[in-house]
Amino acid sequence: MKIAIIGSGYVGLTTGACFAEVGHDVLCVDSDQAKVKSLRGGSVPFYEPGLEAMISRNAALGRLRFGESVAEAVESCLALFIAVPTPPHADGSVDLHYVEKVAREIAGSLREYRVIVDKSTVPVRTGEKVAQTIERYSKQKAEFDVVSNPEFLREGSAIADLMKPDRIVIGASSERATEIMKEVYGPFRTLMLITDLNSAELIKHASNSFLALKISYINMIAQICEASKADVLLVAEGMGLDRRIGRSFLQAGVGWGGSCFPKDVSAFIRIAEELGCDFRLLKEAASINEQQREHFLKKIREEIWLLRDKTIGLLGLAFKNNTDDTRQSVAMSLAESFLKEGAVVRAFDPKAMAKAEQALPQLQLCSRGEDVAQGADCVVVASEWEEFRDLDWLAMKKRMVSPLVFDGRNLLDREKMTAWGFSYRGVGR
Repeated sequence: MKIAIIGSGYVGLTTGACFAEVGHDVLCVDSDQAKVKSLRGGSVPFYEPGLEAMISRNAALGRLRFGESVAEAVESCLALFIAVPTPPHADGSVDLHYVEKVAREIAGSLREYRVIVDKSTVPVRTGEKVAQTIERYSKQKAEFDVVSNPEFLREGSAIADLMKPDRIVIGASSERATEIMKEVYGPFRTLMLITDLNSAELIKHASNSFLALKISYINMIAQICEASKADVLLVAEGMGLDRRIGRSFLQAGVGWGGSCFPKDVSAFIRIAEELGCDFRLLKEAASINEQQREHFLKKIREEIWLLRDKTIGLLGLAFKNNTDDTRQSVAMSLAESFLKEGAVVRAFDPKAMAKAEQALPQLQLCSRGEDVAQGADCVVVASEWEEFRDLDWLAMKKRMVSPLVFDGRNLLDREKMTAWGFSYRGVGR
């Protein structure tokens, strides 16, 4: 099938590459001419494991192309996926002007039946507004359907999430559109949930918000564990053995961040308010998330007293492992707090150094993980990169002023670190 992806950011580019991988003819469109030129040259603007090779392979086979024209996409493709940014406003509501702009561009070129698919994360009832916009601005009055097809991609494992998804949600109001979407996703061979448009839009926000709730819950449990001298890892394991609960997302740490959870939680709170519902539970989850970060900072201050003129080694800058994304990163937030209080921050991240330097040029970036320990009063683990486990910690200890480690992800082996002579501080332990 001929498919267009309008918007070549993280979601759009990954989705387009995976569609091409299973045999579809894909045109990725973006209004940024420099980005299109870069993509045609084989350069991917962000790090995602396996994506660059997949794009290169499918571009060489002629199944994946890049362009700037929405009109070309409308003319040549049956299914048009809208995957443009939906950034937050200051009040937490969603900025939908990119979505509306694309809807109007589609309307101006629409001459025969097309399926317009909302792939961007949008508030409930956005699909209705997209349909109204296309109807209003379409000169030819051609037939079309609007479908909601929310994405559930995790940065760092997005290809696996798309190629082998837990489920595919399709919110459609016509049999014709439903059948076309089934054809699009037929090669993926997984459960398809067919819903109405509004329910599909709610599923994404409801899913992400629930996962955020789960993380905030276990972080609150972690604080109780610290106060009662219990171990949150054992508590989480005991909880997770209950099949009704499950072990995933019961990982205590310094809080959730990234480009999705903070934005989606704020947006869902705002959506609920606009619908006349006070989502107090979700507000409290967001509050606990902020509190967890401050709780972690307080532990560091209690150990090393004033941060001014201290040197802190920081392992991790991306909001999680296997990505270079520093948006709403808790690691970056910690670094900013350290710097504001007068500390020197020596930092390392396997992929996010360039983006971190743009945001916080005061950071002293190191070429190796071990180098953050040079003259450090403590080392802080802020992102869960597996390679941090395998650093030469004994060599690092010799380079530190004090062998003090704050593990904000419970990544390291506590017993091993203690045996090596470190003062080890995890979360909830």
